[in-house]
Amino acid sequence: MVGLLAAVLFPAAARTQAAEGALRQVIYTPADNVSRLPTPDRIVVYKAARRLELLQGGEVLRSYKVALGLIPTGHKEREGDFRTPEGNYRLTRRNARSDYFLSIQISYPGPDDLKRAKAGGWEPGGAIMIHGMPNTLKREPSYYETRDWTDGCIAVSNADMVEIWMLTRNDLPIEILP
Repeated sequence: MVGLLAAVLFPAAARTQAAEGALRQVIYTPADNVSRLPTPDRIVVYKAARRLELLQGGEVLRSYKVALGLIPTGHKEREGDFRTPEGNYRLTRRNARSDYFLSIQISYPGPDDLKRAKAGGWEPGGAIMIHGMPNTLKREPSYYETRDWTDGCIAVSNADMVEIWMLTRNDLPIEILP
């Protein structure tokens, strides 16, 4: 009864709660289904091909189209250079409430990145993620589908992000290649 009353008095809040409930159902897979999902042992990103692959024992389980930083060529060197890093990292944490549809943080900067940044006298940057679309679009959806648009992150469609979220675990190795 209280839920119905809240829906009548605050319809926007009810829609938001319903959407969050639906998202929780998508993100948190029931335990009996988890054993049937493929379990990748690493991720490889091919920047030039704009592809992210989930692999298990060298076999490609899934492949996704990605968008990269606004300046996609070359390794990320410093904060604000709009480049996506290259090298070996790990998935470190998940954020279901980010400014983008889900996000999984990558362990950039690593020790070598920190050394290079210190030698160059600049900040290495950070907060490099795999994520979906912005929750609040600043441009038409087609813009995000046809070009590199992130500050250095790896972006996928929201549908692909749900799948990546469900199939990966924290501490999973990710290799980002030129």
